[in-house]
Amino acid sequence: MPDGCRLAVDVYLPQGLDGDAEGPFPAITIFTPYYRRFALADATKPDEVTPGSFRYRDSFVPAGYALVVIDVRGTGASFGTRDSFRSPREREDCRAIADWIVAQPWSNGTIGATGVSYLGAASDFLASTGHKAVKAIAPLFAVWDTYSDHYYPGGILLKELARVYDDLMIAMDHDRRDLLKNVSYYANPNYAGPQPVDEDADGSLCRQAISEHIGNFHMPDFITEFKFKGDTLPYDPGFTSAKFSPYGYYEGIDPDVAVYSVSGWMDGAGYANGSISRFLTLPNEKRHLLLGPWDHGARIDCSPWRPKEEPDFPIVGEVLRFFDEYLMGRDTGLRREAPVHYYTMHEEAWQEAASWPPVESGEALYLDAGSRLSPEAGSAGADDYQVDFSKGTGGQTRYERIAAIDSRDYYVDWQGRDEAMLRYDSGPLDRDWQVSGHVIADLHVASSEPDAAIFVYLSEVEADGTVRYVTEGLLRALHRKESACPPEHRTTWPFRTFTRADAAPMPIGEPQRLHFAMLPTSWTFKAGSRVRLAIAGADVDHCGQVPHGRPPLLTLHRGEGLASAIRLPVRAAG
Repeated sequence: MPDGCRLAVDVYLPQGLDGDAEGPFPAITIFTPYYRRFALADATKPDEVTPGSFRYRDSFVPAGYALVVIDVRGTGASFGTRDSFRSPREREDCRAIADWIVAQPWSNGTIGATGVSYLGAASDFLASTGHKAVKAIAPLFAVWDTYSDHYYPGGILLKELARVYDDLMIAMDHDRRDLLKNVSYYANPNYAGPQPVDEDADGSLCRQAISEHIGNFHMPDFITEFKFKGDTLPYDPGFTSAKFSPYGYYEGIDPDVAVYSVSGWMDGAGYANGSISRFLTLPNEKRHLLLGPWDHGARIDCSPWRPKEEPDFPIVGEVLRFFDEYLMGRDTGLRREAPVHYYTMHEEAWQEAASWPPVESGEALYLDAGSRLSPEAGSAGADDYQVDFSKGTGGQTRYERIAAIDSRDYYVDWQGRDEAMLRYDSGPLDRDWQVSGHVIADLHVASSEPDAAIFVYLSEVEADGTVRYVTEGLLRALHRKESACPPEHRTTWPFRTFTRADAAPMPIGEPQRLHFAMLPTSWTFKAGSRVRLAIAGADVDHCGQVPHGRPPLLTLHRGEGLASAIRLPVRAAG
């Protein structure tokens, strides 16, 4: 790199029948902090050494692409330290790597980028450098705003995520194999740390690089520097969370770059919002959005009616089709398709749309007396709810996979979990309701304390009494002020800055409007089912207390004058 830091890189080239590489080729890059390649203790065993990128290697390289996989600085066999999550230094490294690629004899001068999660955001970073060789990126299951899409959804810190991520990175960056064996994705006992580069025959360079990684940042310490979105590092007044978020650099992405945003309905705490915001924000004509019934990285089909655990949809094949269209110039039919495709659960069908949101109108259900959701606001009233900080949502939720926990089932223990919450049920539906987009909570809440966390859960109660989790939303009450969307972060749901300047304590005992979105979904509530809204003030399994040690008494106002409701984007199913 220009500052002298050495990065470890693997290059995979297509081979001709005679074994010689033929070219030049377009290159696809993957920037990873999770080892570009493992060394093996016993090299005679046929273990996969690239668990994070083998799918791309095995699909892209035979199709005529060079694949370039990079250990980002401070990780794997690369030197340096990580001074931040998605450090701006990594972004500058992307530019230098792109320069290096186009100078290679096997390069045809065009570059694409892809990857899941951190790797997907790195493809945004690469494109945001404005490098002229970058023609197409496919950020998969990747945030647009690290603050609100990832670590502080609704302004509430996911404390367990920060802790578990730090455990993972200590195990990898420090080559602590005794710790890494506890991570299911990397538990192979034959894995022997990061693979040294070719010139490093005795591994001494790799060991030296790892010794530098001891100086890497620690997530629980780092992320809590940003208690509000506009906060800066105390030693760097220009460093806000925008510095490690793709939206902070969106103006650098050439409008001619093709962009494919992919996410799933159970993709963590806001990754689907990130994919949608990327799609809405960028002016790029060649952009596509795909939202499926998946968890983070689409390891699992999350629909309760899935035919099998693994998704049927060939995501890597779809990304290859995207690159064929925009890097190879092949006519794959992609440009003639609708730009938005999404999957509806409980209907088990793919849908297409010309834009987002796919449904502009919808149905309103009002909180009513008798724990009912009614189509009309009833007479004025209120319901009290004493927050219990011991209550949570368990360990089979949307939050585990983003913490590198190998979840296989989602909300299968949801039945009865909402019994300790404040609940409201609709009457049986007289027709199917296909809900596609963001369900909006519009609540009038008073609190006995100057702050509170509001968690709302949407469920389908089937005719036989089975309760199915659908989606959820959360908001810290002091962040209740809404704002217009800035150009770099477009949404079609209520937007808030999460800044210190816009934060305000709750006036004790006085109802305040909390108007916020649940995480997006597409789900068909069947005729005869009921819609359920459940409200809580804590999730001990994932979030910290708000406020500390002061469980508030919440009062939900309803009916005339303060008509709390949920608004669902509903269209006729089928």
